[in-house]
Amino acid sequence: MLEVENLNVEIQNSEILRNVAFEVAAGELVCLVGRNGAGKTTTLRTIMGYLRPKKGVIRLGGNDLAGLSTLQRARLGIGYAPETSEVFAELSVGENIEMPTWTRRTERSADDRIRLAYQVFPQLRRYMTRPGTHLSGGERKMLSIARTLALDARLLLLDEPFEGLSPTVIPSIKESIREIVRFGRTILIAESELQHVPEYSNRLYVIERGEIVFAGDLAQARDNAAVRRITGENL
Repeated sequence: MLEVENLNVEIQNSEILRNVAFEVAAGELVCLVGRNGAGKTTTLRTIMGYLRPKKGVIRLGGNDLAGLSTLQRARLGIGYAPETSEVFAELSVGENIEMPTWTRRTERSADDRIRLAYQVFPQLRRYMTRPGTHLSGGERKMLSIARTLALDARLLLLDEPFEGLSPTVIPSIKESIREIVRFGRTILIAESELQHVPEYSNRLYVIERGEIVFAGDLAQARDNAAVRRITGENL
């Protein structure tokens, strides 16, 4: 599904990513884990087309994404839920969810796509007419991910979906993400803390100072003292 090879990215002449390489197979949930500033968001934004790599290759379904705009990548089925959620303040919750169906047509009807978004996040139904900014942090995270479902994204890029949330809200969002995987969608999550990596993840990569320093499953990561130190897990 997603292949990233030897990705190098510079921002204002500073090297942010160095030879980053990983893959996410269709139907997998993979996590990119690292402390703040390690390069996680830069990686996701480069995949989405907001940043242009100095070198390296990004493929989706075997197709090279080089030269494609963010809009073109979204129309190929890449959905991005940023850490800041970026809910549209001038739109209601319902309109925020409907909006991707206005901009991308797929084999699924708009009604089916909207129905799926509310099926995964039923809490949002009660706020359909509420302005998008009149939500809690957890609700904004839900709305941001729900929009990727309404886009009918086959690859979801979720940047810090658990960051800053109450411990009582995190299990609900984890269960919703599990349900998305059950529907056959592919997910790449950027996460700062190892403790927030979902138990059902297929694999995780640890990024430190712009380089991948570990690849393995969650159990292997927890057994690795260097990984626990990088990701804030208690030794």
